[in-house]
Amino acid sequence: MGRGRIILAAFFALAVSACASRPHGTLVATHRVAPGASVVDLLVITTRAPDPSEPGVIFSGERGRGVHFADIAVSIPPDSARVIGEVQWPQAPTPDPATQFATVHADVLSKEAAIAAFNARIRKTPRRQVLLFVHGYNTRFEEAVYRFAQIVHDSRADVTPVLFTWPSRGRLLQYGYDHESASYSRDALESVLQALQRDQDVGEISILAHSMGNWVTLEALRQMAIRNGQIGSKIENVMLAAPDVDFDVFRRQIAAIGIRPSVFTLFASRDDDALAASRRFWGNTRLGAVDPSAPPYNEVLYRDQIKVIDLTNVASSDALGHSTFATSPAVVRSIGIRLAQGQPLKDGQAGVGDRLGLMTAGAVSAVGGVAGAAVAAPFAVIDPATRENLSEHLNAAGQSLDPQY
Repeated sequence: MGRGRIILAAFFALAVSACASRPHGTLVATHRVAPGASVVDLLVITTRAPDPSEPGVIFSGERGRGVHFADIAVSIPPDSARVIGEVQWPQAPTPDPATQFATVHADVLSKEAAIAAFNARIRKTPRRQVLLFVHGYNTRFEEAVYRFAQIVHDSRADVTPVLFTWPSRGRLLQYGYDHESASYSRDALESVLQALQRDQDVGEISILAHSMGNWVTLEALRQMAIRNGQIGSKIENVMLAAPDVDFDVFRRQIAAIGIRPSVFTLFASRDDDALAASRRFWGNTRLGAVDPSAPPYNEVLYRDQIKVIDLTNVASSDALGHSTFATSPAVVRSIGIRLAQGQPLKDGQAGVGDRLGLMTAGAVSAVGGVAGAAVAAPFAVIDPATRENLSEHLNAAGQSLDPQY
């Protein structure tokens, strides 16, 4: 079978699983908010080309010249009218904000206006914490906006949200174009990170990257480390969700970035059909699909002090298992809990699993003790500190640690 046929076969499973219709032109401002709805206001930074041809599109999937900025507010229906972890997409040009996501306002900004808006917001944010989201492959502009708004809302993280969106055509068989577009955008993302690091109003920077967005994120961090001698000191969390990155390339990237203990957290799953297809395309294991408990991956991850959250077998509304970090209520809320605590993922007496993997949605405090921890843990945590601490608690209670940990 030729290479083209292999690629088509690898992506066929994704094609039949994809939705028949996708949102388009949803960013028309309604200037309406329903009673009980929440509003998430995003600062958007993009290397996409502007697209004024249709209402509600704003930016296309083509590569733009320079960097553009926007301020977009998204209305999210009351929790009683929606499922946590899902985006309730508009079904009509004028959505019902009581039951569907809707755009309250969408304004393209100059660089100067964007900086002023950002500084005004970050000064009002606890610990002046930024959450920067970098989306993945096959993502239209409006999809990136609505998905990030959902993550911010459902995680309940009190942060200043910044979306970095790169040129993805949002088409299943444009994988190669998207990958090159991610590389095209790494200088711009590095510039954003450098600017956030220099900004005296910024206290902490957390990065959440998904799928192919991990490629541009790791490349930008690698460039930052080479240029400055290290990544920015304000970068406290780098969360790699389902990274579509060659494992061997990742090892080289981390070597160039340098190890800052516990800054990196990997969300991996062996149930990820999208990464299975990507492996067939590239011919090598993707970082987001490794078995973190098996050699040689466990040895490398332990040596480089990468915390790992194993999402294999975790249920979510994503049939492909590629967006579990955002679509599983337990996982997305756990990310919010981690960010809200204001304690970066560093070495210390507690491992990431103590608060991210186990204390899901307050279940430990609600149920109590070791039994509460066992009920609350929806996914495996591969973290030596957590394993040791949890083993001690269980041994004291006359129990043993399940081998999955």
